[in-house]
Amino acid sequence: MKAILALEDGSVFHGQGFGAPASACGEVCFNTSMTGYQEILTDPSYKGQIVTMTYPHIGNYGINSVDVESWRPHVAGFVIRELSPVVSNWRADFTLDEYLQKYRLPGIQGLDTRALTKKLRVRGALNGFISTEGVAEEEALAQAKGWHGLLGVDYVKEVTHKEAFRWDEQDQQSAEFDLAKGNAAAGSARDLRLPLRKADIPIVAYDFGMKYNILRQLRQQGFQVQVVPATTPASEALKYKPAGVFLSNGPGDPAALPYAAQAVADLVKSGIPIFGICLGHQILGLAFGGKTFKLKFGHRGANQPVKDLETGRVEITSQNHGFAVDADSLPQDVTVNRINLNDQTVEGMRHRTKPIFCVQYHPEASPGPHDSRPLFTEFREMIQKA
Repeated sequence: MKAILALEDGSVFHGQGFGAPASACGEVCFNTSMTGYQEILTDPSYKGQIVTMTYPHIGNYGINSVDVESWRPHVAGFVIRELSPVVSNWRADFTLDEYLQKYRLPGIQGLDTRALTKKLRVRGALNGFISTEGVAEEEALAQAKGWHGLLGVDYVKEVTHKEAFRWDEQDQQSAEFDLAKGNAAAGSARDLRLPLRKADIPIVAYDFGMKYNILRQLRQQGFQVQVVPATTPASEALKYKPAGVFLSNGPGDPAALPYAAQAVADLVKSGIPIFGICLGHQILGLAFGGKTFKLKFGHRGANQPVKDLETGRVEITSQNHGFAVDADSLPQDVTVNRINLNDQTVEGMRHRTKPIFCVQYHPEASPGPHDSRPLFTEFREMIQKA
């Protein structure tokens, strides 16, 4: 298939199509991760976005049915330099091409992703249109220029679970994988897992577009996790009698979610321990009375340096967001305790008097480094202390 990617600034890129014969609009952004394309495709935070991978060779280990981060991929389209013609991994269930076909998503390869990334880095994220259906340049450009963009649009309601549910009641999905040793484990090597600790602390987790690995990490810490939809009022969440509340990641503009900011503001008033990440961090910023703004091209990748101002420690973090909290808009009872070392934007906040903290990045990684996983332990310790 011939494929086209058009940007709102008038740029047009041609390449070879893969995946499904399909067309879509979205915000064109780039991700600097070298691996983890499967987790990126299925991260609900990418709803409404056409993702460009900066690493040139993608698809070599295929797609498996275990490492997905949601019930389906959420990207609008996928842009890569070269699609691997061979899948070399014993855990693979599909090729990348087959996976995108299954979910009717367009992909484009063979274009200059380096030039595209440099353009986005200079101009900022741009609205775009991707098609593998033989669309002419004029129509592609008109679609890109006419798309409404991310500002002011609520994508959370499209990716949140519609009904509340208890995560992994049978303890079948959360334990960490173990390595097979000897022939005895060969038959079950794919599903071999370490034992789980007892789930002894009930919490409520707000699903703004939550990745599964967040839920796995919470369960591994001994939390009994009740997941609730993004639109759940604080009064309903508190009926589950949680010892703490977790606020998840998610897509789009936090300022377009007044219902979420109100619910979290009510939770803050209740005094219950709260831990938020990514979009949950931004919603907490709004609940505190602060403001958010759109970044030029966002932070997307598994190599973002963050400095902990309380300890001086630097974490290499996994991130995926296009908005940030305005530090100058925060009240005096909220302190910024982490910053991004690339652009000094807010990466973490802590309430001075209440058991509340949050980070802008993804401590569960998947993909990415594990520097920040102790934050889940900190959440448990904060609840026990409270």
